[in-house]
Amino acid sequence: MIEIKKKFYAKAEQAAAEIKDLLKTNGQTPVEMVTVSQLYQGMRGITSIVSEVSLLDPLEGIKFRGYTIPELREKLPKADQGSEPLPEGLFYLMLIGELPTQEDVKVISEQLASRSEIPEHVYKTIDALPMHAHPMTQFVTGIMALQTESKFAKAYGAGINKKEYWDPIFEDAVDLIAKVPYIAAYVYNRKYRNGAPLNSDKSLDWAANFAQMLGYSDPDFLKLMRLYLTIHADHEGGNVSAHTVHLVGSALSDPYLSFAAGMNGLAGPLHGLANQEVVKWIFEMQEKLGTDLPTKEQIVQYTKDTLAAGKVVPGYGHGVLRRTDPRFLAQMEFGKEYMPDDHMVQTVWNIFEAVPDVLGATGKIKNPWPNVDAHSGALLVHFGMKEYEFYTVLFGVSRALGVMANMCWSRALGFPLERPKSITTNGIKEWLAAGAEQGAI
Repeated sequence: MIEIKKKFYAKAEQAAAEIKDLLKTNGQTPVEMVTVSQLYQGMRGITSIVSEVSLLDPLEGIKFRGYTIPELREKLPKADQGSEPLPEGLFYLMLIGELPTQEDVKVISEQLASRSEIPEHVYKTIDALPMHAHPMTQFVTGIMALQTESKFAKAYGAGINKKEYWDPIFEDAVDLIAKVPYIAAYVYNRKYRNGAPLNSDKSLDWAANFAQMLGYSDPDFLKLMRLYLTIHADHEGGNVSAHTVHLVGSALSDPYLSFAAGMNGLAGPLHGLANQEVVKWIFEMQEKLGTDLPTKEQIVQYTKDTLAAGKVVPGYGHGVLRRTDPRFLAQMEFGKEYMPDDHMVQTVWNIFEAVPDVLGATGKIKNPWPNVDAHSGALLVHFGMKEYEFYTVLFGVSRALGVMANMCWSRALGFPLERPKSITTNGIKEWLAAGAEQGAI
């Protein structure tokens, strides 16, 4: 790991010098104007964060260091006889900005395996929760208990120079990525497998070992886990989980505290919990219609009934994307290759053909197309993972890669405390009464 750490710091030093010069010459240059509607409607589209590791294009979808999802599936190193990218390779790309070699990925896999030991008190803390507690509650509790191991918290308490913050942050970030699959698998086994032991095999890659600890050994499921943990890793800096980790981290909270905060955001129905809601919605539709393969006409009517009841159709629409999410398409390709006759998967495809027209006809939805959540659950159900409440935990394990890479960059570049300015409604009224021009806040 020392080699990637050296490469990362060399890249960070160069970037920090470029940013310093950028601020010196253009620090007061306006980037954009903010509208009143943006202030009231979730700061939608306001550019306010620098996130080095990924960027969301409305038409091409998420790009990691400039590479699209299809390009990552083609170019990132793969496991022996594997067809999907290794998530460790994406972590390298996000940190260094260059595609890794097979050897680079092997070293990261070995480092993650060597750092994966979980203190006993973490498991005992999770065990103190009632069994009916949501998997995300148990997951976040485990992460918070793991905070006792933070190298940054110890270094900060000892009086580390602020120029060195990045070093223990980097160590914590890698440690956390190594450990979260074990906490997630413990939660799954505790809640759904009668406390089955973690059957860890540290000779496997990060995703394959995680799958095995969950009790799955089907080679195709291992491929799915590699794909899943790659495509869910990040979605630029403004989404709830990534932004929360960035915000909390800007207060110099250590990676464990920051990641736990981000996971609480991920647990919301309008963010990571949506993948759970998609499968729940499909199960409810199948039960009501009395079939595991509804026709497109039946799906259209059920969608209309859902909207008429004042509910949303989960998995459809996105705050930035204006086309079908490439992560959805990647999963569709996976489904067509490995499970084309699965009725649950076919239902997802029928929904894809039927629902956008219904949503578009309402005139209220800018993007009626599916996002990543619309497909992931059906693939998991195919392999027997029907416990949809756990899906957001899977999402969280993946998201650790992106937010931790970004946190390393934030501390290496010396980003300050995030503290945006707020305004009252009366303040807006006064500003408008004073003759402010539209779009000039």
